[in-house]
Amino acid sequence: MEPVLDLAGVGFGPSNLALAIAVEEHELPVRARFFEKQPRFGWHRGMLLEDATMQVSFLKDLVTLRNPTSAFSFLCYLRDRGRLIDFVNHKNLFPLRKEFHDYFEWAAERVEHHVSYGAEVSEVRATGDGFEFTAGNQQVRTRNLVLATGLEANLPDGIEPGERIWHNKDLLTRVDTLEDPRQVVVVGAGQSAAEAVAFFHDRFPRAEVHGVFARYGYSPADDSSFANRIFDPAAVDDFYAAPEDVKARLMGYHANTNYGVVDGDLIEELYRRVYREKVVGRQRLLLHNTSRLTDVTSDGKCVVESLADGGQLPIDADVIVYATGYRPANPAGLLGDLGRHLERDERGRLKVTRDYRLVTDDTVRGGIYLQGGTEHTHGITSSLLSNTAVRVGEILDSVLRGVAQQQAEPKLQAVK
Repeated sequence: MEPVLDLAGVGFGPSNLALAIAVEEHELPVRARFFEKQPRFGWHRGMLLEDATMQVSFLKDLVTLRNPTSAFSFLCYLRDRGRLIDFVNHKNLFPLRKEFHDYFEWAAERVEHHVSYGAEVSEVRATGDGFEFTAGNQQVRTRNLVLATGLEANLPDGIEPGERIWHNKDLLTRVDTLEDPRQVVVVGAGQSAAEAVAFFHDRFPRAEVHGVFARYGYSPADDSSFANRIFDPAAVDDFYAAPEDVKARLMGYHANTNYGVVDGDLIEELYRRVYREKVVGRQRLLLHNTSRLTDVTSDGKCVVESLADGGQLPIDADVIVYATGYRPANPAGLLGDLGRHLERDERGRLKVTRDYRLVTDDTVRGGIYLQGGTEHTHGITSSLLSNTAVRVGEILDSVLRGVAQQQAEPKLQAVK
C-alpha cells in the first residue's frame, strides 16, 4: 500500500502547478501528488492567438508574490530560454499569451515528478483521517484534497456545441475545419469575443464577420492603478471579512476590471477597421450592438435581433462562436456522496474558511481546499492568476498545520 499523502491535488492547471512548486520549494518534505485527466499540461490552448497578450503583469507569475527569489519565476524562464535581455528591452509588463503558456509548460516539466497525467479522479470517499479515491488505475489515500478543476464553458440555455456552433475555447483547435467561410458570427462583448472578431477578420479576408452583443459598444477594462488594488492579496482579507451587502457592492464596483471588458488598444483597432471599411465602401466587419442572437439552429442559421427596435437580420453562418465566458466547475459533483457533508450558507453556496478550506460536518476529518469557485467568499481573484502565488502558499501552510495536528493527536492521547 502506498503511503498516505499529505495532500492530493485534483486538476493540474496553473493553480495546482503553482501549488506543486510551493511543495517543491518547501524547506521540509511534503508528501504530495497531483492528478490530471488530460495527457499533458495545457491552459486555454484554443485561445493562444498569435498576438494576444496577458492581462496581468509578468510579476504575477506562479511564484514571485510568494517567493521573489524562486527559480521558477518568469524571469528565470526567460533567462533559460535566452530572451531575458530581449524582454527587458521590450519595456512591456504583459507577455504574449503564447509565451506565458510556454512558461507554464517549462515550469510543469520541472515538477512533473509530482504529477500523474491521464489520471481522472473518481469515487472519492472519506476515511478516518482523510480520503481515498481512484485516479486512473491508482488507489490513493490522502489527508487533504486540493481541488483545482478549472472552469467550464458557459453557453446560453438551449445552445448545444456542434460542427457549426463553438465555444471560443475551441477556436484554434477547430478553425482549420473552415474552408473559405462567408459568414462568421461571434457572440459576446468581452476580451475573448473581441479577439475572436479580430482573428476571423484577419484570417478570412472574404468573410463577413458579425459581432453580436447587448451593450452599445465594447467597454474598456479598468486597469488603473487604484482599481487594480482589488487584485492585491490584502484585498482578499478585506473582502472575506466584509458583510454580504458590501461584498455585492465591491463586485459591482469592480466588475469592469475583469468581466465583459476589452483592452483599450483592441477596441481602438476594431473601430479603425470599421471606419476604414466605411471609407473604402466594402463593409465586412459588422458589429451589432444592443442586439442578441435568436432562432439558432445546429446548421448555423440564426437571427440577429435588435433589442432597441426589434429589427431582425437573418444570417446563414458558416460558424457561430459563443465567447460567453466560463463558470466554475462544481466541486460537489466530483466529491459524490461527500457533497452532502459540505456546509452551505443561506443562499445555498458552499461555506469556505479564509484559508480556502471547505466547511464540512464533523464526520469529515480531512481538509478539502478550493482553488477557484470561491468568488462569493474571497472576491474577484478566485479564479484569476493575480493572486495564485499567494493563495497556494496560504493553502500549503494550512494543510501542513492540519497534518502536524493530526500527527500530534495520538501522542496527546497516549500521554493522557
